[in-house]
Amino acid sequence: MNDKDLIDFGNVSAAVNDILQEGVLLYRHDHVAADARFRAALELDPAALPSYFCLYKIHTYQGRLDDALIVAQAGLAEASRQAQISSDWQTWTREAIARAPRLPAHFALYTLKAMAFIHLKRGEAEESRRCLATLSDLGEIDAVGGGVIADLARAVA
Repeated sequence: MNDKDLIDFGNVSAAVNDILQEGVLLYRHDHVAADARFRAALELDPAALPSYFCLYKIHTYQGRLDDALIVAQAGLAEASRQAQISSDWQTWTREAIARAPRLPAHFALYTLKAMAFIHLKRGEAEESRRCLATLSDLGEIDAVGGGVIADLARAVA
């Protein structure tokens, strides 16, 4: 990470990192331009998982929950592909997660937690609970901060 980087996006190309850093800076005053930069990073390298994260995060912050869910689902699919696990999160097992490469598997789990939050914000409490139940069954809910979302889901019930 160089001195001008605001966020450590991990193992992404320098070009993708630069675009994501630009998007972070732009987000403070121009959400549309930030969205465009994050999409440009994703177009440049569709395997760069942080691009999905940036997009679904800003869409969630802006209340653009349909867009957030679409991007989160795409990110989950890409992370699942990289982790060599099923793209159907409802079929994940502890064994499959344990065998998977750590970073994409963690991103898939984290994104499932994000999807739980997005579903909750969309008024889809049951779908949110399904996501959270899978994380709990996998023993990963605390590893991705899902307990906070589970508390919110209980409050909505």
